[in-house]
Amino acid sequence: MSREIQVTFDAHDPKALSTFWRDALGWVHPGPPGVDLPEGADPQAAWEDFLERAGVPEDQRNTASALEDPDGRGPRVFFQQVPEDKVAKNRVHLDIRAAPGLEGAARMAALEAECDQLVALGAKRVRRHEPDDLMSAGFIVMTDPEGNEFCLD
Repeated sequence: MSREIQVTFDAHDPKALSTFWRDALGWVHPGPPGVDLPEGADPQAAWEDFLERAGVPEDQRNTASALEDPDGRGPRVFFQQVPEDKVAKNRVHLDIRAAPGLEGAARMAALEAECDQLVALGAKRVRRHEPDDLMSAGFIVMTDPEGNEFCLD
């Protein structure tokens, strides 16, 4: 029997980091449990109202956030607040498949365009790996606003 998975990020600012990944992936913040969100409503504002009504102190309202794939294909992504800084390279990272089916110069141009968009959202470019006929179609290593490594491939 297969299992569903959730990918979890430790974060200083779960709301901000989930907003970056929402925009990077085109995913959505789910609404609070039992709350029917009208079309176009802001799920993060709904969470703020939900937590206030539940009596959660304001300084504890940014301890977690989540994203879901609107197409229902990908795993849920969860962001949990932690006090410590990131101190080493990730042992697991996400790859954003930004150029499926493309090869060579067209592939790298698509990755560069996506890289520029992600930098505008707060990511940092780390390095570019050129295509290698045998082992790699080429990719770009980046970090999100809190320093978590990911690849555009």
